[in-house]
Amino acid sequence: MELKNINNQANNNPLSKEELKKQFVYYTKKLGLKHTFNFDEAYEIGQELKKRNSFRNKIVEFENQLQKNPAALNKNNLQKLNPVKHSFADGCYIREIFNPANELLITKIHKKNHPFFLTQGEMSILTELGVEHIKAPYNGITKAGTKRIIYTHTDCVFITVHATQQTDINKIEEEVIAKDFNDPSISLKDINKLKLKT
Repeated sequence: MELKNINNQANNNPLSKEELKKQFVYYTKKLGLKHTFNFDEAYEIGQELKKRNSFRNKIVEFENQLQKNPAALNKNNLQKLNPVKHSFADGCYIREIFNPANELLITKIHKKNHPFFLTQGEMSILTELGVEHIKAPYNGITKAGTKRIIYTHTDCVFITVHATQQTDINKIEEEVIAKDFNDPSISLKDINKLKLKT
């Protein structure tokens, strides 16, 4: 119950940065604490986590609202308009998808880092880092924990490559796609990212 009260206070009536700094100094001295991070680093990490979690909550809420819209495509229609080609090489699954122009898509949550390639077209991508406009030819890395909103300005061909020994598409999806942001493999990666800040 006490943790719930603390969470409510932090969400609904957060302390200012100056108030937090005073609290940090006071309790560090009073309790004789030692820290891995200095105050500014800890504050920055906290702000980044809040920003990321806010984006994640908003994108899930947007996806839920979109699915209730009668104009939204169901799974079968989505697959007909966005055909997927599956290929395999030694230890790699290559997924090529066609996305028609003027389509709004919400991706799944990726569990693992993997490369992606836009080989045809132009699209705008919204992530927790903001909006990025990309045009083929383009390549990048999808980070674990990423979920995107994509708008296709033109017909697009998007390719992802995943390291796996599996050849069954359903098993591959279980391996590389998280059901939600509470997936332990994503949470552990987030904790490891924190460790890299030291």
